[in-house]
Amino acid sequence: MAAYGLYTHIASNRLRSVLLLCGLFVLVYVMVFAGALIAEAMTDDGSSVNDLITAALRDLIVALPVATVATAIWIAIAYFFHQKIIDAVTGGHDVTRQEQPRLYNLLENLCISRGIAMPKLKVMESDARNAFATGLNPRQYSITVTTGLLAALDDAETEAVLAHELTHIRNGDVQMMVVAMIIAGVVAFLAELFFRLFFRSGFRFGGSRSSGSNKKGGGAFVVILLAVALIAIAWALSLVVRLALSRAREFLADAGAVELTKNPDAMISALRKIEHRGELPGATSAVMEMCIDNPRHGFADLFATHPSIDSRAAALVKFAGGHDPGPLPLPSPDEAPAALPVDSDDPAARPPQAGPWQQPGSPAEPAQGPWGRHG
Repeated sequence: MAAYGLYTHIASNRLRSVLLLCGLFVLVYVMVFAGALIAEAMTDDGSSVNDLITAALRDLIVALPVATVATAIWIAIAYFFHQKIIDAVTGGHDVTRQEQPRLYNLLENLCISRGIAMPKLKVMESDARNAFATGLNPRQYSITVTTGLLAALDDAETEAVLAHELTHIRNGDVQMMVVAMIIAGVVAFLAELFFRLFFRSGFRFGGSRSSGSNKKGGGAFVVILLAVALIAIAWALSLVVRLALSRAREFLADAGAVELTKNPDAMISALRKIEHRGELPGATSAVMEMCIDNPRHGFADLFATHPSIDSRAAALVKFAGGHDPGPLPLPSPDEAPAALPVDSDDPAARPPQAGPWQQPGSPAEPAQGPWGRHG
C-alpha cells in the first residue's frame, strides 16, 4: 500500500481542511449567539423567552461582521505563528547539520530519494520518545523529534520515524491537524470566556426573581439554559472534529515510511520502542494528536486519534512482511541503577556471578567456582 500514490486521500484531506475552516466560522457564530443570549438574560426586566431570543438574534446580526473579522484574524495569526506557539509549548528549537549531523543526514537522504523539499528540523529536550510534523505550506513544514527518541532508537528506526512524518506532510495530514488545533483553541477560548462572565455575575438577572408575575425572570432562566446548551454543543462539535481526523492516516503514514525506507522491521521496532513512552509533559491535547503516538486515549477510546500500536504493527506484518517483536517491557521504577553497568572495568562494581556449583536460587554472595570462594 503506497501512501504517495493515494491522491484521493490527499484530495480528501484538502477538502476536509476547507470544510473545517468553514465550520469554524459557524461554531463562532453559535458561540456569539450564546453570548448574546446570556447578555440579554443578564439585563432582562421580565421579557418572554421569544422576546429574549429575538433580541439576541438582533445582537448576533450586529456582531456578525466583528465576529467574522476576529475569526479571520485568529486564523491569520495561527497561519503565521502556529509553529512559534507550538515551540513555546514544547520547547522545540531548530537544529543544523553541525548540531545534529546524524539526524540531519537521515532526513536529507530521505528527501533527496523522493525529490521532496526538506522541512525544517527541530529537537525537543525531553526524555519522552515521540515526534511530530507541523506546518501549513512548504515554507513552514518542520519535523520535531525528542532527545529521548534520538537516544533510544538506532539509525534505521530513526529514519523510519522521519519517513513517517514526511508522509504526513506529503499526504496533507499536517494541514488538517493544524486547522483542527485552531478550531479547538477558538471554541475553548470562547467557552471559557462566556462561562467566566456568567459565573462571576452571580446569576443576577435583571429584576428580582421573587417579584412580579410568574413569568418575571422565568424567560431569562430558560434563555440561560439555552445558551449553556449551545456552548456545550459547540464544544462537543469541536471534539467531533477529531473524528474527521481519520485514524487511517496513521496506517497510511506507516505504509509510506516503509515505502521510503524499504524496511518494515525498523518501523515496527520504532513503534514498539515508542509505545507507552511518548507522553510529552506540559503538551496540550492538540499537540499530542500530531505526534507519531498519542498515549492519551480519552473515554473508552471514543475520541482516540491514533490506532493502537498493536494494530499498527499487525498491519505492517500483514501487508509489508515485517516482524513484530511484541511489546517491550517498561523499566521498573525501583530498578537499581547499579545493575546496569555490567561491563564496568572495576570488578567490584560488577554484580555477583554464580558459578557452575552454585544453586541458582541461593542468596547473592561473592562469585564461587569449583575450588571455593574467590579472593
